[in-house]
Amino acid sequence: MLKAHNIKKIKYVLLLLVGLTYYLLGGDLGLSDSSVPSGSAAGSEVYAAFQDKKSDVQVRGYGTVSRVLPDDLKGSRHQKFILDLPSGIGILVAHNIDLAPRIPQLRKGDKVAFFGEYEWNDKGGVVHWTHHDPSARHIDGWLEHDGEKFQ
Repeated sequence: MLKAHNIKKIKYVLLLLVGLTYYLLGGDLGLSDSSVPSGSAAGSEVYAAFQDKKSDVQVRGYGTVSRVLPDDLKGSRHQKFILDLPSGIGILVAHNIDLAPRIPQLRKGDKVAFFGEYEWNDKGGVVHWTHHDPSARHIDGWLEHDGEKFQ
């Protein structure tokens, strides 16, 4: 019988394999949104965190840009956009452009992979910390678009 910590390890390894496959295929898994069931490996960390109303969770996934929002210029500047994940959840991505390069010419329909910290809200949540931490106190995050990593 599998113990809970072993199941978490297996889920983590599966997620890493999905991410590696995504990377090796140049960011295209050949999946349409309708072909990925809710809770599947792609974005399952975000789906689980959303369902459990958890925050401060390190997550990895990918999605399709459904909306590009104006930059947030108050305090630290952030590039903001909404990603629709294969699990059916939409998340806000808040990418700190004071610490990392912005994704140039981001458009609706673009595919973006991410690694960052998830914060729950009833609209789907926010992913931030998608950049390096210059003080090395937080796990470095990133965004990937068109084969280029932004961190």
